[in-house]
Amino acid sequence: MSNVELKQIFESKKEKIDAYLENILNNDEIPDVLCQCIAYSLLNGGKRIRPVLCQITAEKLGIDPDGVLPLAAAIEMAHTASLIHDDLPCMDNDDYRRGKLTNHKVYGEAMAVLAGDSLLAYGFELCLQELPKLGFTQSNILNALKIFSNAIGPCGICGGQALDITQEGHKGNCEFLWKMCELKTATLLCASITTSAALVGASEKTMSCLRNYGTHLGISFQIIDDILDVTGTISELGKTPGKDAKEGKLTFVALHGLERAKELAMEETIKAIDSILPLGADFEVFVDIAEYIARRSK
Repeated sequence: MSNVELKQIFESKKEKIDAYLENILNNDEIPDVLCQCIAYSLLNGGKRIRPVLCQITAEKLGIDPDGVLPLAAAIEMAHTASLIHDDLPCMDNDDYRRGKLTNHKVYGEAMAVLAGDSLLAYGFELCLQELPKLGFTQSNILNALKIFSNAIGPCGICGGQALDITQEGHKGNCEFLWKMCELKTATLLCASITTSAALVGASEKTMSCLRNYGTHLGISFQIIDDILDVTGTISELGKTPGKDAKEGKLTFVALHGLERAKELAMEETIKAIDSILPLGADFEVFVDIAEYIARRSK
């Protein structure tokens, strides 16, 4: 599949996700100030990689991708919440995200915390309210939400962020870096795929292949982010470049150097592709996605 075709797939699904997210914020019960704060970050033009992966997985497993929109939206809401919190002064303290001032720079720290918390809770509410209406079994919904909650809790994003802000004393620790990367980035990206598979009742073989694929893809994604922090510009990244190096953060580039980091990203991409091949030709789009993400570092 060409880059143009893949971009068209992403764009068509992104448009539906954007419309769905905008619609669910059209809720009179949400106080206006909080709704505006949430919308500022949630509707701020993200690439929607995670919810698109959620939809593509459902599609390849024979389900209408629109049928998993509540789950896809919840995943994007959790991702956005993590970005809002990650940018706070008590965390990474960043002024820009997706090319705009970060949420707390516009609405203040207290509102940013509330917006992030609201998005996490609202995602679960949305799934519990809408997924049963779409015909999914209670058992499959619970399995999907178990994966989702694991990905955003202490064994996922929160655990990764905890490692990130306590990395002093681990500057040369390769094992620590990989663990931080897996929890902070790979777990949610992987869950974008495996939650959808669980929702439609995929076999254990399929779940295992998708889990391995998502994990390696997520690690590759983070390594490439580390590379782009060194080589990219603020217009390309949408956030402050060179910040990790300036603050002495433990990254794949800091630990291994730029060229070795590029090699590691490609190794993880190859592992992701190898993981998905047993599922056959129906899942070839995942190979294209892995290769497309890998090209971000070139």
